[in-house]
Amino acid sequence: MHAKICRTTILLNFHKVTRTFFSPDTKTNLYMKKFFAEFIGTFSLVLFGCGAAVVAGISSTGPDGIGLLGISLAFGLAVVVMAYAIGPISGCHINPAITVSMLVAGKMKAGDAAGYIVAQLAGAVAAAAVLYLIQKGMPGYVLGEWALGSNGWGEGYGGSYSTTSAFITETIFTFLFLFVIFAVTSKQGNSNMAGLAIGLTLVLIHLVAIRVTGTSVNPARSFGPAVFAGGKALSQLWLFVAAPLLGGILAAVTWKGVFEKE
Repeated sequence: MHAKICRTTILLNFHKVTRTFFSPDTKTNLYMKKFFAEFIGTFSLVLFGCGAAVVAGISSTGPDGIGLLGISLAFGLAVVVMAYAIGPISGCHINPAITVSMLVAGKMKAGDAAGYIVAQLAGAVAAAAVLYLIQKGMPGYVLGEWALGSNGWGEGYGGSYSTTSAFITETIFTFLFLFVIFAVTSKQGNSNMAGLAIGLTLVLIHLVAIRVTGTSVNPARSFGPAVFAGGKALSQLWLFVAAPLLGGILAAVTWKGVFEKE
């Protein structure tokens, strides 16, 4: 009898917990939906973007196959698709620089931002893992320096640009990226066209910056491939965290201080 009562109590408690967690009206479930949407969105961005660069072809001398334009479009179109898919759920940040920028601008709380960033990093790592599994199926494949579409700079990477050039590139282009995001998602912006404008901005950024750093403007996008590539990709990761965050913060301060209307 005692065991039966215990089983009944456990089942009732389990039902209560699951009902609370999965109920569409609970804050917990709403937050989990947002975090999971950010995971899926970042996963898609890294898989489509880095996948286009790696699978469609990068030789020892630079991009081939779909070329710079194709890779740029892959990243930009991934953002466009995800903006319309998960934008209504989480806002489609899929980028810690965007999340931190929104936090600085007072558009989200610190707790929410932390959850977003964890989900974004996890999504990027998961995408890099899938890409690695795909590449392992190619005869003779080995993880080389800056593998899986990793970002980098210096001798042997892209145009062999300096650390200063790489930092300036990532900071300025992240600033411009976030400025566009603030503008098109503001009360004065056209919300119906926001996803397209943001995606096309990312295409333009890639067209210029791929030869310099491979184009990050997104710490999560850099983090995922670097975890598997190791070596220089991992040792240079600091720049692809610091520069995009700096650019995003500058954009938030600029927008809030100069352009935002009450």
